[in-house]
Amino acid sequence: MNYRRRMPILPLAAAVTVLLDGRPVAAYSRAYVAAGRTYAPLAPYVTRVADRLGYRAGTVVIDRGARYARVALRSVTPDALDRQYVAIAPILRALGESVRYDPKAHVVYVCSRQAVSVATPPPFDPLAAQVAPRVVFTPAPVPTPRPSWRGPALPRRTPRPYPARP
Repeated sequence: MNYRRRMPILPLAAAVTVLLDGRPVAAYSRAYVAAGRTYAPLAPYVTRVADRLGYRAGTVVIDRGARYARVALRSVTPDALDRQYVAIAPILRALGESVRYDPKAHVVYVCSRQAVSVATPPPFDPLAAQVAPRVVFTPAPVPTPRPSWRGPALPRRTPRPYPARP
């Protein structure tokens, strides 16, 4: 019997890490590189970027704003999105993302190209911030009636000290 382990003819696909805006995408199924392309399941790698997914005639239509991408799949059901591997770089680029692969670190960097508008708030103006006071109805406090005990006398709850013996 030959107990030698056989080496595969083709090298196995290299697993890669996908970073979306600097944070790793956590997924059950990992992305991999094969034949110069990065393959990953649609969920969660593409669905994190997409605004909307639609299913039409054996294809998945992925929308983000005014951009969209169409992908033909074997099985088009919502529960099959985490099992359908697609080349993610063309899809993400079609949706407006910047995609870069680092072959030494086996990392795919996905950066959003959407412009983030950052505006500083206007300075505080105390004259413009003055607001007319509102009328608030506060009822007059009603005194709580004192309880009166009408039952039998109750024993003291605190012990009385015994006088010292002479």
